[in-house]
Amino acid sequence: MADRKPLTARGEATWQRILDAATEEFARFGFAGARIERVTSAARTNKAQLYGYFGTKDELFDAVLAASFRQIVDLATIDANDLPGWAVRLYDEYLARPEIVRLATWSRLERSPQGHLVAEPERMDAEKLAAIAAAQEAGVVVPGDPFDVMAMVIAMSMAWSPVSNVYAAHADEDPAEHERRREFLREAVRRAVSPV
Repeated sequence: MADRKPLTARGEATWQRILDAATEEFARFGFAGARIERVTSAARTNKAQLYGYFGTKDELFDAVLAASFRQIVDLATIDANDLPGWAVRLYDEYLARPEIVRLATWSRLERSPQGHLVAEPERMDAEKLAAIAAAQEAGVVVPGDPFDVMAMVIAMSMAWSPVSNVYAAHADEDPAEHERRREFLREAVRRAVSPV
């Protein structure tokens, strides 16, 4: 989505309410099942404002997806010298914000069944890939395609996320259970990415 124009404080508040309501709507119902009427009602606005800020339903979904990806990048920053720690931070973010995983899953199911989940400009993985490549060059991370390393660590971090077909963890579980999973994940990723 193109950069948006600066808004007044009131306009910014409305824009954010729409984005928040759309995030909840798309995470719950997917793109096809989401209803603009429910978004505008939850955001306390109208369709004209929504479309004025975001354009089409497709563009609104793109904005929601991009915002959720920015959020996970900002909150679970990568340290390529500690990929096990990064995996644990991702696990924790999926617990705190399961809608991020649900949005990505809906996008995969309804919009991008193959290839990259989002187009090149929105991928936001250049920094992660460069960090992994530097760690590989330093001999800290197993050699290979940095994208494959990143994809594997992310997949491992999602083992108990809402996308799991085995078990989806939730924030209200016993903290000791989360700690057990974190330690298991940390060790599994360490073994997977450490050079022989």
